[in-house]
Amino acid sequence: MVPLRDENPTASTPYVVYGLLILNILIFLVEIRLPPDQLEQFFDAWALVPAQLTDSFTGQIDQPGREWFTLISSQFLHGGFLHLGGNMLYLWVFGNNIEDQLGPVRFTVFYLGCGILAGLSQWIFAPTSIVPTVGASGAIAGVMGAYILRFPKARIQTLLPLFIFFTVIRVPAILFLGFWFVQQALYGLLSLGPDVNMGSGGVAYWAHAGGFVFGIILGPLLGLLKPRRNSF
Repeated sequence: MVPLRDENPTASTPYVVYGLLILNILIFLVEIRLPPDQLEQFFDAWALVPAQLTDSFTGQIDQPGREWFTLISSQFLHGGFLHLGGNMLYLWVFGNNIEDQLGPVRFTVFYLGCGILAGLSQWIFAPTSIVPTVGASGAIAGVMGAYILRFPKARIQTLLPLFIFFTVIRVPAILFLGFWFVQQALYGLLSLGPDVNMGSGGVAYWAHAGGFVFGIILGPLLGLLKPRRNSF
């Protein structure tokens, strides 16, 4: 199921969401112009590598601040067109309403904070992984968690494939996003099995689940459930 954006004529212009979309796309355009060896070095420097973050906490890296910064920089890197496109679609669909509720400054703090905590959630379950973790998925999962808390009865337009045809249905947010969260949590639990190597790559399910939960926690702390504030 693919969500489609519902326009809200009373919402303020989501300048931060627009900025995030543009920034993510521009950085991806830089990525795809790099030769493979330079791209690997680029990811090694700016992606979140759990093993390197572990070394920074244990004093095995001289400048740990750089590794800590990857909790932010990794949020703006993507591994391919589908990865980027899926993340930007979900940010576009759900981000505007949350920015409208929090205001641009609070939304920026909320978004980056969810991304950081999502990265740490993935690190907790794979502290020795040497596979770079990239993507805005954790931060956007936080936005989705805030959305299900603030707009549980909202209906999301959803593009549903039926064999070779497509139809649009309206699904309650609590159902659409609740199913997504349960799916991520179950996949995360499966990744803990004895036959699964979490350092072998793939999807950072714990970052998704963690970001979603922290979005539900951070949203109210930043005023999500209070009357809308557009100026801050």
